[in-house]
Amino acid sequence: MKEILTFALLINSFFCTGQQKLESYRQEIKGTSLSFTMQAVPAGEFQMGSTKGKADEKPVHPVKLDAFWMATFELTWDLYEPFLYKDFELSHSTEKIPAEVDAVTRPTKPYLDMTFGMGKENHPALAMTHYNAIQYCKWLYARTGVFYRLPTEAEWEYACRAGSTDEFAFGDAAKLGDYAWYKANSEGKTHETGKKKPNQWGIFDLYGNVAEWTYDQYSAEFYAQSKAAVLNPVAPSEKLYAHVIRGGSYDDEAKDLRSAARLASDPAWKQLDPQIPKSNWWFPEAPFIGMRLVRPAKTPAKAEIDVYYDQPVIPDY
Repeated sequence: MKEILTFALLINSFFCTGQQKLESYRQEIKGTSLSFTMQAVPAGEFQMGSTKGKADEKPVHPVKLDAFWMATFELTWDLYEPFLYKDFELSHSTEKIPAEVDAVTRPTKPYLDMTFGMGKENHPALAMTHYNAIQYCKWLYARTGVFYRLPTEAEWEYACRAGSTDEFAFGDAAKLGDYAWYKANSEGKTHETGKKKPNQWGIFDLYGNVAEWTYDQYSAEFYAQSKAAVLNPVAPSEKLYAHVIRGGSYDDEAKDLRSAARLASDPAWKQLDPQIPKSNWWFPEAPFIGMRLVRPAKTPAKAEIDVYYDQPVIPDY
């Protein structure tokens, strides 16, 4: 078992002394008519995990995090399809697509409808693999010049809790229907983002709708390695399986949407994929997975960014 690491590539220190407070902002995708918003998340310390959930949520332990921005909404098809389909990107472009954007490898076109009939406009993009999610971030970097990535598991829980120590940021599960699409109210499908209440930091749909990728490799024992408050912890991603997914989905019970609840990705989610080797891009049996963007307050060096985006593809047989 590896020790808890602070990965400079992923989480960069941001010293508040003498620095201007982060402000929320809108990111324009250069050369297109598309944009999205990012919410400022302050630096701080919180108690990660829960004594009320599964064993992998224990022990509860202190974590310190530097400031970052998190996307206001889950990534939608509107923002994802220009990466997926070049002709779609062309139709939304207001100028010629730059060479560095064109050079980013795009996903293979899925052999089935990856919306699964649940809706597209303003609906969360879904069923992409962990690798696919990182490559989207790479495409976005080529388009905007801004470093975006997946949140670490600690960042995700910290942003979700928004200062709360309860099982949900708003208190107990009795109010969950006001904040989340889940098994009890979703009618078995995703819904447009932002239709429920946001948490205290202005972030929508952290609970339910689609579960969300984090960067971390999943380990049931990872929390047990914490001896004291760790700054910016992350379990480095080194294997194809499993990675941590957070937040629960439209198809989950309330207990699986709690702020501390963890889910591990599973190779069975590609069981029906007829390709050999199986696709690096899609989970055809996981229509409940989506993604959300994070931006660290301090931008990594270009070499570090390249390492993050250009991780080698691991074949999946």
